Amino acid sequence: MARASISVSGSSGSSLEFEDYSLYNNLTDDQLLQLAIERSLTNTHSSVIAAVPTLQQQSNRSTLNLPDRRTNTPVVRHNPSPAQTTAHYSSPNPPKEKPPDLKNFDGTVSRFMTGSGKRMVAYRKPDGSLVHIAPEPEEEEEPIFKAVRLGDVSRVKALVMCPGTNLMLPSKPGWLAIHQAAWFGQEACLRALLTAQPGMVNKRTERGESPLLLAVSREHLQCVQVLLENGADPEVMSHERETALYKACERNSPAMVAALLNHGAEINTPCIQGWTALQEATCRNNVEILEMLLKAGAKHNLTNIYGITPLFTAAQSGQLAALRFLLKHGADINSQASDGATPLYEAAKNGHEEIVELLLSQNADANKPGKTGLLPLHIAAQRGSDTIVSILIPATGKARVRRTGISPLHLAAERNRDDVLQSLIAAGFDVNAQLSEERSKMYEDRRTSALYFAVINNNVDATRMLLEAGADPNLDVFNPLLVAARLSCIQTVTLLVKHGANINAQIPTHPTTFPAVYMFCMKYLPMFKYLLDRGGHALSCFDCVYGNGPHPPIKTRRSDRDDLCDAGGLLSVASQRRGIQFCEMISAPSICRWAGPIIDVLLDYVGHVTLCSRLMEHLDSYPDWSGIKEKAVLPRTLLQLCRLRIQQLIGRRQLKRLPLPGGLIRFLQHQEGAVDH
Repeated sequence: MARASISVSGSSGSSLEFEDYSLYNNLTDDQLLQLAIERSLTNTHSSVIAAVPTLQQQSNRSTLNLPDRRTNTPVVRHNPSPAQTTAHYSSPNPPKEKPPDLKNFDGTVSRFMTGSGKRMVAYRKPDGSLVHIAPEPEEEEEPIFKAVRLGDVSRVKALVMCPGTNLMLPSKPGWLAIHQAAWFGQEACLRALLTAQPGMVNKRTERGESPLLLAVSREHLQCVQVLLENGADPEVMSHERETALYKACERNSPAMVAALLNHGAEINTPCIQGWTALQEATCRNNVEILEMLLKAGAKHNLTNIYGITPLFTAAQSGQLAALRFLLKHGADINSQASDGATPLYEAAKNGHEEIVELLLSQNADANKPGKTGLLPLHIAAQRGSDTIVSILIPATGKARVRRTGISPLHLAAERNRDDVLQSLIAAGFDVNAQLSEERSKMYEDRRTSALYFAVINNNVDATRMLLEAGADPNLDVFNPLLVAARLSCIQTVTLLVKHGANINAQIPTHPTTFPAVYMFCMKYLPMFKYLLDRGGHALSCFDCVYGNGPHPPIKTRRSDRDDLCDAGGLLSVASQRRGIQFCEMISAPSICRWAGPIIDVLLDYVGHVTLCSRLMEHLDSYPDWSGIKEKAVLPRTLLQLCRLRIQQLIGRRQLKRLPLPGGLIRFLQHQEGAVDH
């Protein structure tokens, strides 16, 4: 193709208004694409485009006004002079006019689609440079295939009689004219082809599809009947081992199923996944097809490769009509899949309420566990199906639930299914049921109670429900109160303490000489004070084996359980043997800046104590904490000692009943800093 170039010059004085000019309004898709390619190959660093090759379609235009990008003024493009016959490219290798020969081409061929939907093909060298780009050539359709597609019967008959037409020659891998006719539903063309070449009636495509299978897949009933009448074999399978009968059930077509059965189609042939036509019809909930198949000899107890029967499929997919039909014809209601699941289990798992009711009314076993040991009630509680849980509760034995080693309460609490939790509690399930040892080992923290699940999920409502129903907050190895404190949830902490949680509980894996819960609330002084008010031990925080003597340096040591507390990484070997001391814990970098206020609060709950040298170091590290150190100087005030003695004699919970003024009661409860003497 001859090319010419156009010189470009600025024309700031042009009278053409820029806003009235459309830059590319007269260009076709091919012209725009070529223009984009040419511009991408020009020198982008030049201040003015020296030359842009024109398209052949534009060679007769007298002028073309394009705006200058720098000035937003029109640029006049004049016709090229005779001397200008070549384009100026910045690349030494511009795209070629013709596509390269793929036999000798060393590079990559990529295909893409333009915004207007045009398919393009690009040839590039190994280094990525463009060799050629052009619209993707359309494959020329052979006359016989085009005539079949268009349904031109006379043309098909003429071509069939032509000596040069080979009906057994495919247009693409395995695709014959008869496949074309079956695919497009051209019944008349199909008859003409079969008359001319009856032997191709069962020929298969590259994917193993026969003309009959294609006609069924496209739901062309007339073509199906023509093929069957001309000897099509209904047992020819695709590579997925799908037969025409299986595909007819998949297409939910009773007419095609009837036609295939009338021509002797095999009923129980499984596909590559082991599914039969009966199972596929069950998925479609088509009772008419099911009835035809069973009358023709279909077996309802055959399973696929996963051990699933048609009845199991009906329960799993919620096909009520199919389920009723299969039960009526004797299908096993308690059949189990390879993973041990029953139809009832699957119906509960998928939330099919009507299916669950029907299965239970037909005496389905609700106490049959799967391989995981879970019952249908467990899975319903886990999925949050409150209605199904209510249906299953009367049919499920509580003794059988206990043998599973896990209560549905655990699963409901774990998944925050509050409605289900409430139903189970109302039904009398034990709120203190614990996980079996095997199931508890599945959790690193060795949790055992449903309450623990609710607390660790920070679910205050579930925690309240369980506690009010009598849940013991001290059953777990790792006390739920420690979890609540770590989450800084004062509501949960309050609920647990109110219902008897042990404030002074220890962590078996991280022994301390003080209540372990303090490790999780040092930065939250109101919670820290609340725990002290409710009986938390304070005196143990001042017990130190080193006293006024020098403390050994704290060695950094990390273990798998350091995340239990911020200070868990700063432990010496000796301290681990005897338990972490309070002065060691408070020396952690993330805690020590809070040392003064923490010690100040603790001093309100103790009498005569001696601060160890490490605590003194902390108080000396900040000038504002000097008053706290004076507070600990012996002897303590008589008022403070009397408060402690009264608490010991009366008990913290009985202080409100004393016949004393309100201010004094508040002082005894640590709600006032001082009272008038």
